[in-house]
Amino acid sequence: MKKIWVKIDPWDKELVTTALEGGADGIMVPDGYSASVKELGKITTICDDGDIVPGRDMETFQITHGDQEETILRLSKEKMVVLECTDWTIIPLENLIAKGADVVAKVNNLDEAVVAFGILEKGVKQILFHTDDPVVLKKALAILKEGEEKVPLTLATIIEVLPVGMGDRVCVDTCTAMEKGQGMLVGNSSGSLFLVHAETVSNPYVAPRPFRINAGAVHAYTRVPGNRTRYLSELEAGDSVLIYDHKGKASIAIVGRLKIEKRPMMLIRADIDGKEVSTIVQNAETIRLTSPEGDPLSVVNLKKGDKVVAYTESCGRHFGHQIEETITEK
Repeated sequence: MKKIWVKIDPWDKELVTTALEGGADGIMVPDGYSASVKELGKITTICDDGDIVPGRDMETFQITHGDQEETILRLSKEKMVVLECTDWTIIPLENLIAKGADVVAKVNNLDEAVVAFGILEKGVKQILFHTDDPVVLKKALAILKEGEEKVPLTLATIIEVLPVGMGDRVCVDTCTAMEKGQGMLVGNSSGSLFLVHAETVSNPYVAPRPFRINAGAVHAYTRVPGNRTRYLSELEAGDSVLIYDHKGKASIAIVGRLKIEKRPMMLIRADIDGKEVSTIVQNAETIRLTSPEGDPLSVVNLKKGDKVVAYTESCGRHFGHQIEETITEK
Protein backbone atom coordinates (compact mmCIF):
# COMPACT_ATOMS: atom_id res chain seq x y z
CA MET A 1 0.00 0.00 0.00
CA LYS A 2 1.39 3.38 -1.01
CA LYS A 3 1.60 6.15 1.59
CA ILE A 4 0.96 9.85 1.09
CA TRP A 5 2.52 12.20 3.61
CA VAL A 6 1.62 15.90 3.47
CA LYS A 7 4.03 18.71 4.35
CA ILE A 8 2.35 21.79 5.82
CA ASP A 9 4.79 24.61 6.50
CA PRO A 10 3.90 27.21 7.68
CA TRP A 11 1.09 25.97 9.94
CA ASP A 12 -2.31 26.08 8.24
CA LYS A 13 -5.35 24.60 9.94
CA GLU A 14 -7.35 24.42 6.70
CA LEU A 15 -4.60 22.42 5.01
CA VAL A 16 -4.39 20.04 7.99
CA THR A 17 -8.16 19.48 7.86
CA THR A 18 -8.00 18.89 4.11
CA ALA A 19 -5.21 16.34 4.58
CA LEU A 20 -7.18 14.52 7.28
CA GLU A 21 -10.41 14.46 5.28
CA GLY A 22 -8.55 13.38 2.13
CA GLY A 23 -7.05 10.30 3.76
CA ALA A 24 -3.40 11.38 4.10
CA ASP A 25 -1.24 8.85 5.96
CA GLY A 26 0.71 11.44 7.92
CA ILE A 27 1.40 15.16 8.22
CA MET A 28 4.69 17.01 8.53
CA VAL A 29 4.25 20.30 10.42
CA PRO A 30 6.49 22.93 12.03
CA ASP A 31 7.93 22.04 15.43
CA GLY A 32 5.48 22.38 18.30
CA TYR A 33 2.32 21.72 16.28
CA SER A 34 1.88 17.96 16.74
CA ALA A 35 -0.74 18.40 19.48
CA SER A 36 -2.63 20.92 17.33
CA VAL A 37 -2.84 18.34 14.52
CA LYS A 38 -4.06 15.60 16.85
CA GLU A 39 -6.80 17.88 18.19
CA LEU A 40 -8.25 17.79 14.68
CA GLY A 41 -7.83 14.06 14.04
CA LYS A 42 -5.81 10.96 14.80
CA ILE A 43 -2.85 10.79 12.40
CA THR A 44 0.92 10.28 12.44
CA THR A 45 2.87 13.55 12.72
CA ILE A 46 6.40 14.50 11.69
CA CYS A 47 8.09 17.25 13.76
CA ASP A 48 10.32 17.58 16.81
CA ASP A 49 7.39 16.86 19.15
CA GLY A 50 5.70 14.39 16.78
CA ASP A 51 5.56 10.64 16.27
CA ILE A 52 8.44 10.77 13.78
CA VAL A 53 11.27 13.10 14.76
CA PRO A 54 13.50 14.57 12.01
CA GLY A 55 17.14 13.64 12.57
CA ARG A 56 16.30 10.75 14.86
CA ASP A 57 13.75 8.88 12.75
CA MET A 58 13.97 10.70 9.43
CA GLU A 59 16.62 12.18 7.16
CA THR A 60 16.13 14.54 4.24
CA PHE A 61 18.47 14.24 1.26
CA GLN A 62 18.79 16.69 -1.60
CA ILE A 63 20.25 14.43 -4.25
CA THR A 64 22.61 16.16 -6.67
CA HIS A 65 24.81 13.35 -8.00
CA GLY A 66 25.00 9.57 -8.26
CA ASP A 67 27.64 9.18 -5.55
CA GLN A 68 24.95 9.74 -2.92
CA GLU A 69 22.93 6.69 -3.90
CA GLU A 70 24.82 4.16 -1.76
CA THR A 71 24.51 6.39 1.33
CA ILE A 72 20.79 6.82 0.72
CA LEU A 73 20.35 3.08 0.16
CA ARG A 74 22.07 2.30 3.47
CA LEU A 75 20.12 4.93 5.43
CA SER A 76 16.77 3.84 3.98
CA LYS A 77 17.20 0.51 5.77
CA GLU A 78 17.54 2.29 9.13
CA LYS A 79 15.12 5.21 9.01
CA MET A 80 12.71 7.21 6.87
CA VAL A 81 14.54 8.98 4.03
CA VAL A 82 12.90 11.91 2.25
CA LEU A 83 14.45 12.54 -1.13
CA GLU A 84 14.46 15.94 -2.84
CA CYS A 85 15.65 16.41 -6.41
CA THR A 86 17.14 19.81 -7.26
CA ASP A 87 16.29 19.27 -10.90
CA TRP A 88 13.21 17.02 -10.89
CA THR A 89 14.04 13.85 -12.78
CA ILE A 90 13.09 10.22 -12.35
CA ILE A 91 16.61 8.92 -12.97
CA PRO A 92 17.87 9.09 -9.33
CA LEU A 93 14.66 7.46 -8.13
CA GLU A 94 14.86 4.79 -10.84
CA ASN A 95 18.33 3.82 -9.67
CA LEU A 96 17.33 3.69 -6.00
CA ILE A 97 14.13 1.72 -6.61
CA ALA A 98 16.04 -0.76 -8.78
CA LYS A 99 18.42 -1.29 -5.83
CA GLY A 100 15.53 -1.86 -3.41
CA ALA A 101 15.63 1.44 -1.50
CA ASP A 102 12.46 2.45 0.35
CA VAL A 103 12.57 6.25 0.00
CA VAL A 104 9.99 9.02 0.28
CA ALA A 105 9.89 11.25 -2.80
CA LYS A 106 9.14 14.89 -2.05
CA VAL A 107 6.79 16.24 -4.73
CA ASN A 108 5.22 19.64 -5.28
CA ASN A 109 2.33 18.83 -7.61
CA LEU A 110 0.10 16.04 -8.86
CA ASP A 111 2.12 15.38 -12.03
CA GLU A 112 5.29 14.74 -10.02
CA ALA A 113 3.35 12.46 -7.66
CA VAL A 114 1.96 10.35 -10.51
CA VAL A 115 5.45 9.98 -12.01
CA ALA A 116 7.00 9.03 -8.66
CA PHE A 117 4.36 6.39 -7.98
CA GLY A 118 4.79 4.93 -11.48
CA ILE A 119 8.59 4.66 -11.79
CA LEU A 120 9.73 1.23 -13.00
CA GLU A 121 6.03 0.20 -12.90
CA LYS A 122 6.00 -0.39 -9.13
CA GLY A 123 7.09 3.16 -8.23
CA VAL A 124 8.09 4.56 -4.86
CA LYS A 125 6.05 3.41 -1.89
CA GLN A 126 5.76 6.83 -0.27
CA ILE A 127 5.61 10.49 -1.24
CA LEU A 128 5.74 13.75 0.72
CA PHE A 129 3.31 16.15 -0.96
CA HIS A 130 4.01 19.85 -0.37
CA THR A 131 1.51 22.57 -1.33
CA ASP A 132 -0.02 25.67 0.24
CA ASP A 133 -3.29 25.34 -1.69
CA PRO A 134 -6.13 23.32 -0.06
CA VAL A 135 -7.89 22.91 -3.42
CA VAL A 136 -4.77 21.41 -5.02
CA LEU A 137 -4.25 19.12 -2.02
CA LYS A 138 -7.86 17.91 -2.02
CA LYS A 139 -7.75 17.10 -5.74
CA ALA A 140 -4.38 15.35 -5.48
CA LEU A 141 -5.42 13.18 -2.55
CA ALA A 142 -8.67 12.22 -4.26
CA ILE A 143 -6.91 11.18 -7.47
CA LEU A 144 -3.93 9.44 -5.84
CA LYS A 145 -6.03 7.58 -3.29
CA GLU A 146 -8.58 6.51 -5.90
CA GLY A 147 -5.74 5.24 -8.05
CA GLU A 148 -5.11 2.55 -5.46
CA GLU A 149 -8.65 2.07 -4.18
CA LYS A 150 -10.63 -1.13 -4.28
CA VAL A 151 -14.32 -0.68 -5.03
CA PRO A 152 -16.97 -3.27 -4.09
CA LEU A 153 -17.92 -4.85 -7.39
CA THR A 154 -20.99 -7.04 -7.69
CA LEU A 155 -22.55 -9.46 -10.17
CA ALA A 156 -25.21 -8.62 -12.71
CA THR A 157 -27.47 -11.31 -14.19
CA ILE A 158 -28.14 -10.92 -17.90
CA ILE A 159 -31.81 -10.42 -18.76
CA GLU A 160 -31.64 -9.68 -22.46
CA VAL A 161 -29.21 -8.89 -25.29
CA LEU A 162 -30.88 -7.02 -28.14
CA PRO A 163 -29.51 -5.53 -31.41
CA VAL A 164 -30.67 -1.89 -31.67
CA GLY A 165 -29.22 -0.61 -34.97
CA MET A 166 -26.44 1.80 -35.85
CA GLY A 167 -24.83 4.25 -33.44
CA ASP A 168 -21.61 6.02 -32.57
CA ARG A 169 -19.31 3.89 -30.42
CA VAL A 170 -16.16 4.89 -28.54
CA CYS A 171 -12.85 3.04 -28.45
CA VAL A 172 -10.62 4.30 -25.65
CA ASP A 173 -6.96 3.72 -26.52
CA THR A 174 -4.92 4.15 -23.35
CA CYS A 175 -1.19 4.40 -22.66
CA THR A 176 -1.42 1.21 -20.56
CA ALA A 177 -1.09 -2.41 -21.67
CA MET A 178 -3.84 -4.13 -19.71
CA GLU A 179 -4.07 -7.75 -18.68
CA LYS A 180 -6.75 -10.40 -18.40
CA GLY A 181 -9.49 -9.34 -16.01
CA GLN A 182 -8.97 -5.60 -16.52
CA GLY A 183 -11.17 -3.01 -18.19
CA MET A 184 -13.27 0.11 -17.65
CA LEU A 185 -16.56 0.46 -15.80
CA VAL A 186 -19.12 1.68 -18.35
CA GLY A 187 -22.90 1.98 -18.41
CA ASN A 188 -26.06 3.85 -19.40
CA SER A 189 -26.41 5.09 -15.82
CA SER A 190 -23.64 6.71 -13.78
CA GLY A 191 -24.66 4.53 -10.85
CA SER A 192 -24.77 1.20 -12.70
CA LEU A 193 -21.68 0.23 -14.67
CA PHE A 194 -20.41 -2.96 -16.35
CA LEU A 195 -16.75 -4.01 -16.42
CA VAL A 196 -16.02 -3.85 -20.16
CA HIS A 197 -12.93 -5.95 -20.78
CA ALA A 198 -9.82 -4.68 -22.59
CA GLU A 199 -8.98 -6.17 -25.99
CA THR A 200 -6.46 -8.67 -24.64
CA VAL A 201 -7.83 -11.71 -26.48
CA SER A 202 -6.49 -13.14 -29.74
CA ASN A 203 -8.84 -14.30 -32.48
CA PRO A 204 -8.36 -15.35 -36.13
CA TYR A 205 -9.33 -11.92 -37.44
CA VAL A 206 -7.91 -9.31 -35.07
CA ALA A 207 -4.64 -9.16 -33.12
CA PRO A 208 -4.85 -8.30 -29.40
CA ARG A 209 -4.74 -4.61 -28.55
CA PRO A 210 -4.33 -4.67 -24.77
CA PHE A 211 -4.19 -0.87 -24.61
CA ARG A 212 -7.74 -0.59 -26.02
CA ILE A 213 -11.21 -0.80 -24.55
CA ASN A 214 -14.09 -0.77 -27.01
CA ALA A 215 -16.17 0.80 -24.29
CA GLY A 216 -19.61 1.56 -25.67
CA ALA A 217 -21.85 4.29 -27.04
CA VAL A 218 -20.96 7.99 -26.95
CA HIS A 219 -23.54 8.75 -24.24
CA ALA A 220 -22.28 6.12 -21.78
CA TYR A 221 -20.66 6.96 -18.45
CA THR A 222 -17.30 5.80 -17.14
CA ARG A 223 -15.42 6.40 -13.90
CA VAL A 224 -12.45 8.79 -13.72
CA PRO A 225 -10.19 9.86 -10.83
CA GLY A 226 -11.61 12.14 -8.15
CA ASN A 227 -14.74 9.99 -7.56
CA ARG A 228 -16.29 11.35 -10.75
CA THR A 229 -17.87 10.03 -13.92
CA ARG A 230 -17.60 11.37 -17.46
CA TYR A 231 -19.29 10.65 -20.76
CA LEU A 232 -17.15 8.52 -23.04
CA SER A 233 -17.46 11.14 -25.79
CA GLU A 234 -15.93 13.82 -23.52
CA LEU A 235 -12.61 12.03 -23.14
CA GLU A 236 -9.56 13.15 -25.12
CA ALA A 237 -5.83 12.54 -25.31
CA GLY A 238 -4.09 13.28 -22.02
CA ASP A 239 -7.15 12.68 -19.81
CA SER A 240 -7.02 10.20 -16.93
CA VAL A 241 -9.43 7.26 -16.64
CA LEU A 242 -9.76 4.47 -14.11
CA ILE A 243 -8.93 0.88 -14.99
CA TYR A 244 -10.34 -1.87 -12.75
CA ASP A 245 -9.61 -5.54 -12.41
CA HIS A 246 -12.38 -8.06 -11.76
CA LYS A 247 -11.76 -7.84 -8.00
CA GLY A 248 -12.32 -4.08 -7.95
CA LYS A 249 -8.73 -2.84 -7.68
CA ALA A 250 -8.29 0.48 -9.51
CA SER A 251 -5.37 2.02 -11.35
CA ILE A 252 -5.03 5.21 -13.36
CA ALA A 253 -4.47 5.15 -17.13
CA ILE A 254 -3.85 8.02 -19.53
CA VAL A 255 -5.95 8.33 -22.68
CA GLY A 256 -3.75 8.30 -25.76
CA ARG A 257 -6.49 8.49 -28.36
CA LEU A 258 -10.26 8.29 -28.72
CA LYS A 259 -11.89 6.65 -31.75
CA ILE A 260 -15.57 7.37 -32.42
CA GLU A 261 -17.06 5.48 -35.36
CA LYS A 262 -20.50 4.37 -36.56
CA ARG A 263 -21.07 0.71 -35.82
CA PRO A 264 -24.01 -1.71 -35.25
CA MET A 265 -24.94 -1.55 -31.57
CA MET A 266 -26.61 -3.84 -29.01
CA LEU A 267 -28.46 -3.20 -25.78
CA ILE A 268 -27.49 -5.32 -22.76
CA ARG A 269 -30.06 -5.44 -19.96
CA ALA A 270 -29.25 -7.07 -16.63
CA ASP A 271 -30.45 -7.35 -13.03
CA ILE A 272 -28.55 -6.42 -9.86
CA ASP A 273 -30.49 -7.37 -6.73
CA GLY A 274 -33.83 -6.53 -8.33
CA LYS A 275 -32.59 -3.34 -10.02
CA GLU A 276 -32.52 -3.30 -13.82
CA VAL A 277 -29.30 -1.92 -15.32
CA SER A 278 -28.15 -1.56 -18.91
CA THR A 279 -25.46 -0.50 -21.34
CA ILE A 280 -25.12 -0.19 -25.11
CA VAL A 281 -22.01 -1.57 -26.82
CA GLN A 282 -20.90 -2.44 -30.32
CA ASN A 283 -22.46 -5.61 -31.70
CA ALA A 284 -19.25 -7.53 -32.40
CA GLU A 285 -17.45 -10.66 -31.19
CA THR A 286 -14.41 -8.67 -30.01
CA ILE A 287 -16.38 -6.66 -27.42
CA ARG A 288 -16.40 -8.43 -24.08
CA LEU A 289 -17.76 -8.05 -20.57
CA THR A 290 -16.07 -9.79 -17.64
CA SER A 291 -16.94 -13.00 -15.82
CA PRO A 292 -16.75 -13.35 -12.01
CA GLU A 293 -13.42 -15.17 -12.52
CA GLY A 294 -12.01 -12.35 -14.65
CA ASP A 295 -12.49 -14.10 -18.00
CA PRO A 296 -13.54 -12.00 -21.02
CA LEU A 297 -17.05 -12.87 -22.24
CA SER A 298 -17.97 -11.92 -25.82
CA VAL A 299 -21.20 -9.93 -25.91
CA VAL A 300 -22.44 -11.91 -28.93
CA ASN A 301 -22.41 -15.08 -26.82
CA LEU A 302 -24.16 -13.64 -23.77
CA LYS A 303 -27.45 -15.28 -22.85
CA LYS A 304 -30.13 -14.87 -20.23
CA GLY A 305 -28.89 -15.92 -16.80
CA ASP A 306 -25.18 -15.30 -17.42
CA LYS A 307 -23.30 -13.52 -14.63
CA VAL A 308 -21.01 -10.56 -15.36
CA VAL A 309 -19.02 -8.16 -13.17
CA ALA A 310 -20.65 -4.79 -12.50
CA TYR A 311 -20.67 -1.84 -10.11
CA THR A 312 -23.62 -0.04 -8.57
CA GLU A 313 -24.13 2.89 -6.21
CA SER A 314 -27.25 4.48 -4.76
CA CYS A 315 -26.31 8.18 -5.11
CA GLY A 316 -27.08 10.30 -8.15
CA ARG A 317 -24.58 12.48 -10.00
CA HIS A 318 -24.62 16.04 -11.31
CA PHE A 319 -21.93 17.04 -13.83
CA GLY A 320 -20.08 13.87 -12.84
CA HIS A 321 -20.04 14.64 -9.12
CA GLN A 322 -21.78 12.37 -6.61
CA ILE A 323 -24.84 13.96 -4.97
CA GLU A 324 -27.56 12.83 -2.57
CA GLU A 325 -30.55 13.12 -4.88
CA THR A 326 -33.13 10.81 -6.38
CA ILE A 327 -32.49 10.48 -10.11
CA THR A 328 -34.32 8.05 -12.38
CA GLU A 329 -32.52 6.91 -15.52
CA LYS A 330 -34.13 4.46 -17.96
